[in-house]
Amino acid sequence: MSNELKEAVIDLREQDAYRITERLLDEGTDPITIVESSKEAMDEIGRRFACGEAFIPELIMAGEIMQGITARVKPHLAATGESRKLGTVVLGTVKGDIHDIGKDIVATMLDIGGFEVVDLGVDVPYETLVAKVSEIHPQVVGLSGLLTVAFDSMKATVAALDRAGLRDGLKIMVGGAPVTDDVCAFVGADGWAKDAVGAVELAKSWVGGAQDAA
Repeated sequence: MSNELKEAVIDLREQDAYRITERLLDEGTDPITIVESSKEAMDEIGRRFACGEAFIPELIMAGEIMQGITARVKPHLAATGESRKLGTVVLGTVKGDIHDIGKDIVATMLDIGGFEVVDLGVDVPYETLVAKVSEIHPQVVGLSGLLTVAFDSMKATVAALDRAGLRDGLKIMVGGAPVTDDVCAFVGADGWAKDAVGAVELAKSWVGGAQDAA
């Protein structure tokens, strides 16, 4: 892990973060390690936000820096063959919840980890998600929610996929700060992840690509 990069992201020093990223890539640092350092920084900013030590503008700025780092890392992943697509994941923050920072990090990590990611955004009605799954037949669906009120929407979405006959060959993961084993069981999902790295590992285990995990 690069503490220098992590600190630059936490301090919202955008240009420093990009400069450090480019230097690490030039030195041959594993691109996944760079992304994980950035993700650790995002976790810290999220913790500060939860404690009232950081606010929405900081979250947004950190998310933009994360996207900039990812854009610089992707070509190096492609050069090493890491961009081979393992499968397709449809992501969305469920109806009634508009939080997207965590979902966006998961989308970035899944993309880097070798998945085609279809991000439906936030406040996604189950009808929208069912329609997309019916259209493209992904291997994995990821449902995100930061608010406890999102649990009912997650449950309704899983039930709608069941009713539509789309569960065969489809795995559903849930995620978000309040998600636990009990929540996963309540909504009827196949699994859950506490962070973006865990989400990638879980998705890879489902599609048979676990051996490729970083």
